[in-house]
Amino acid sequence: MPKSPTLLAAIGLAAFLLLWEAVPHLGLISATLLPPPSVIPAAFLREFRSGMWIDMVWLSLNHYVIGFVWGAGLGAILGVVTGMYLQIEYLLAWLVRLLRPIPNLAWAPFAIIWFGVDQTAAVFIISIGVFWIVFFAAHGAIRSVDRDLIEVADAFGFRSGRERLTKVLLPAATPGILIGLRTALGQAWMAVVAAELSGVSGLGSRMMQASSLLATDLVVVYMLTMAFLYGVMDVGFMSLQSRLLRWKP
Repeated sequence: MPKSPTLLAAIGLAAFLLLWEAVPHLGLISATLLPPPSVIPAAFLREFRSGMWIDMVWLSLNHYVIGFVWGAGLGAILGVVTGMYLQIEYLLAWLVRLLRPIPNLAWAPFAIIWFGVDQTAAVFIISIGVFWIVFFAAHGAIRSVDRDLIEVADAFGFRSGRERLTKVLLPAATPGILIGLRTALGQAWMAVVAAELSGVSGLGSRMMQASSLLATDLVVVYMLTMAFLYGVMDVGFMSLQSRLLRWKP
């Protein structure tokens, strides 16, 4: 009889944790290099009681949210505009090809020079990482709207750019834009670590401090913290997405 997906997932997770626990206990890898999962709760409690965990989460969430909003907002606006008007797409084509391949971590030196070792530098790096994902998602979603819908809108008198955008393009492109936003939620957490490698305080910088002291149990604590925070945001975003797309069959 086939097992339920939830049960199979639980079995898979339990098997992974058992294997992880066994590897250092069997001496295959030093527990200093790979702490077993059984020591992680105690490490978390120490960090939480010291107040450090709450401080680091708060700092990272601050520049995560601000960077995500700026990057996603600008990416969505520019993606929609270039999707609507071919002339603007052609105007920016070579600029996009020049800047897109540059990883957001490569902007860290300029971020530090321009803004200093400050939250603004982290926001800048995170915004760049989010911007391109949302930009291409919005651009592709607008360009993929069925031309027949636009012709129908013209027939009903929706000929101005604003009317065409609000009545036809945005409603039809919303699912594609939301997919880009959801992808960007995860990319933004990767950008948080990249941004905090430059010295900005937060989860990433605390992980680097812990690794330099070989406190690998704390490194795992903060890795799991980021995974948990992303999971909560992803579930919340999926709930919002289902509400926004409740009209979709």
